[in-house]
Amino acid sequence: MRNNFFIKISASLILTTCFAVLPTNNASARDKPQPASSAVIQKVIEQAYDKYKPVMEGKNASYIPYLAKADGKLYGIAVVTVDGRVFRIGDAGHPFPVESVSKIFTLADVLHKQGAESVLHKIGVNATGLPFNSALAVELNNDKLGGSPPPGNPLVNAGAMATASLVEGKTLDAKWQSVIDTASAFAGHTLHLNDNVYRSEMASNQHNQAIAMLLQSYDHLYADVSETVDLYTRECSYDVDAVDLATMGATLANGGTNPRTHHAVVDVATSAHVLAVMATAGLYNTSGEWLFKVGLPGKSGVGGGIVAVVPGKLAIGVYSSRLDAAGNSVRGQLAVQFIAQALGANIFAAEAQ
Repeated sequence: MRNNFFIKISASLILTTCFAVLPTNNASARDKPQPASSAVIQKVIEQAYDKYKPVMEGKNASYIPYLAKADGKLYGIAVVTVDGRVFRIGDAGHPFPVESVSKIFTLADVLHKQGAESVLHKIGVNATGLPFNSALAVELNNDKLGGSPPPGNPLVNAGAMATASLVEGKTLDAKWQSVIDTASAFAGHTLHLNDNVYRSEMASNQHNQAIAMLLQSYDHLYADVSETVDLYTRECSYDVDAVDLATMGATLANGGTNPRTHHAVVDVATSAHVLAVMATAGLYNTSGEWLFKVGLPGKSGVGGGIVAVVPGKLAIGVYSSRLDAAGNSVRGQLAVQFIAQALGANIFAAEAQ
């Protein structure tokens, strides 16, 4: 017995000694690099701005008359950190329609008030692998050929309309107030509906009406069709700028608390769920390619905005109206990828800062 005791003690000492002297590439928590300095962040966004300002590839979203007229030369970048620092360059203060970026904030509202299980069972969270306005994706999911309920995912049009149909409120105006109040809290100031965008989209949203009716036929729209399409169209029609997007993204990065106003908009669990859905479907059917290249949860909109989030650190907002074939800002993607690489922000990289 005594011999066994000494054997155990000796083995313990040997292991302790070995691990004490073995070199390691992993720094302890207190030794990890601190967030990038203000000077570094500003320099990086200036480099991204200068590098991609000459890029004029892509074209405006022509199927929405208001967006077709946007000035393709405008280009702005903003970064907001979780400690409230704001960095900007170019046309970062130019207002533009939020479009599909709004889906993540309406999702946050529904998740926060109704819980994750409601979203899982009524909408689904798997990527569809099809265009954002696909009716075929609804049919495939209904036929159980996909892994989701018919709406598919909160960040495609069908799923976003199903999400809008779950917004709480006894009237359309009450529901709209809930949507815009939540978005405003994320931005840190009151956001406003762009009535010209709203009217332009209401006059050309027959495809969305058809998708909403298809969802209703499968019992996966949870409010009146006309009311839901109207609410969804309003949701896509409020104005933001790149600083707003970066602030809204930084609120998610900060666990749901706006780093500039210090207002707790949603809880930590809600923020984590929203970021997870952004990672899987934030850039439509090119989301996998985006995550492969950039390594950050992101969300784009056909208005030309894009937001990317570094959890616990910061968010990047970019505006440039020219889009690729999937509906994502060309310069926006390039700028975010450059900034993420320069700051070592890829969440899958072992050396992420």
